[in-house]
Amino acid sequence: MPYDLWYWPGLPGRGEFVRLTLEAAGLAYRDRGVEEGAEALLADMRKGSRLPFAPPYLRAEGQAIAQIANILHWLTERHDLAPVGERVWLNQLQLTISDMVAEVHNVHHPVATGAYYHEQKSEAARAAAQFREERIPKFLGYFEDALEDRDWMAGGRWSPVDTSLFQLIAGLRYMFPKRMAAVEGDYPALIALHDRVTTLPGIAAYLDSDRRQAFNEDGIFRHYPELDAE
Repeated sequence: MPYDLWYWPGLPGRGEFVRLTLEAAGLAYRDRGVEEGAEALLADMRKGSRLPFAPPYLRAEGQAIAQIANILHWLTERHDLAPVGERVWLNQLQLTISDMVAEVHNVHHPVATGAYYHEQKSEAARAAAQFREERIPKFLGYFEDALEDRDWMAGGRWSPVDTSLFQLIAGLRYMFPKRMAAVEGDYPALIALHDRVTTLPGIAAYLDSDRRQAFNEDGIFRHYPELDAE
């Protein structure tokens, strides 16, 4: 039976981190939010016990598995997606990716998640400057050092952390094209990892398909030109 992935339709968002692992691993799934819409998602979230706080979540074996790092750890354990001795380390990296994604979202919603961007533009400009100048180098430098010139974070084969780092770089390029063009040379191993992920058979096929949703201004990574600079 295919997995049921639930996430908001119309945007890649956090759900894309799960999709990429499922696609790279060749695991069958239904993208239920895309297929059935937001109302079906909200209805499904109320089913059963131990409910997810928010999407994305995976329906599997009678449970709703939520939180990106938790979902990917569960998939790794179930489908042997990383060496056993590396799994705690990889989960640590995945949680750090989630930390950065949360900060990405806070750039364009620094005051209130429930308020529109246009209601907090001046605060977002300050948040974006700090994020561009301080947080991007801090996070990307950490991931660059963690790679230690290996092809993959786990060494000899790809893991969900690698596909997540691919999405992180792709999202930052969309959100901050000027800034990323200026700093990418400082992270050659990380950029090479991004490019290597695109050659994985499942990912290459996915990127060429209509299942890959484009970044847009309703998602986590949003391109507002006024927030970008070198």
